[in-house]
Formats: sequence, C-alpha cells, structure tokens
Amino acid sequence: MKELFRIDLKDYEEEYNIYKRPSARGIIIKNCQIALVYSKKEKYYKFPGGGIKENEDMKSALIREVREEVGLIVIPDSIREFGSVMRRQKSNYSPNTIFEQENFYFFCHTENQLIEQELDDYEKEAEFSLRFVDIDDAIKANRDYHSDDFFNEIMIKREMKVLQLVKEYRENDKT
Repeated sequence: MKELFRIDLKDYEEEYNIYKRPSARGIIIKNCQIALVYSKKEKYYKFPGGGIKENEDMKSALIREVREEVGLIVIPDSIREFGSVMRRQKSNYSPNTIFEQENFYFFCHTENQLIEQELDDYEKEAEFSLRFVDIDDAIKANRDYHSDDFFNEIMIKREMKVLQLVKEYRENDKT
C-alpha cells in the first residue's frame, strides 16, 4: 500500500523495545458527507477503525472495527486501498518502548442499515458516536482540537491530515 506520510516524533531511544499495533480504518462517503467517529467528550473526529488482531487480515479487521465502532456494515467487494500512515513515538503506557502504528486507510461502502455499536471501555468513556459530516467541518474541528493527552493530540493531527488528503483526492477525482 502507498505511504501517504509518516509521523516520527523521535522522542525515544533506538534501543527501546517496539510495540507494534497496526490498524485498519474506513473512509466512508455517502451523499457528499463522510462517516466518522465523533468523540462527544473530547470533540474530535476520527476514521472508524482500529487494531488488527494477530492472524487477522486488514480487510477483515476493517469490516469488524467499522461494525463495532459505528454500527455500519462494510460491503467487502467495495473495499479499495487509499494509503497508509506510519506513526512512531515513545509509548505513553510502557517505559522504554516505542509505539509503532501503521494505519491502513481504505475507501469502502456500507449497507443502508445500522446496528448497535460494540464499544470498548475507553471508547464508551470518550462517548464515540457515528456522525455523517461535511469534510471541512471535520477538518476544522480537528484543527481546533487540543488535549492534555499528547498521545491523543498526535492521533487527531494524523486524522486531520488524512481528511485533507481525502478531500484533495476527491476534488482531483472529479476533474
């Protein structure tokens, strides 16, 4: 998959252990709006998706994570690659550890039904909900986002940059 960009804070020592957590994320556009996870508590937008489990392929993880986080059912034949973003920084959970996450982004379509979310505790605490929004509104919200949690702040800056790339791609695709 094509690398869109890379985030490497280099705030770690090279000899640290590496914790890898690849993820799959969905780019879902309906009626000129984008489907995103909105954190009611933190006031940010992110692409639906999450960690790829051991022995799980990217597309299966995408389908599972989108269903769990926002209750949308991905149509498997609609999935197509957009690109990946590598993120490396010092872990905020484990000392002497590098957090390395390659985020794989996919365009996909979903069925016209909604099922109940299956949120993890931290997702419930952040009050995740599905929102269909104008991409510019999501970019603005993420640009304005600030948090005491630096780890979250880096994640949201990543999502904002991917939103900008999706917008550019869609604008260029119409010509």
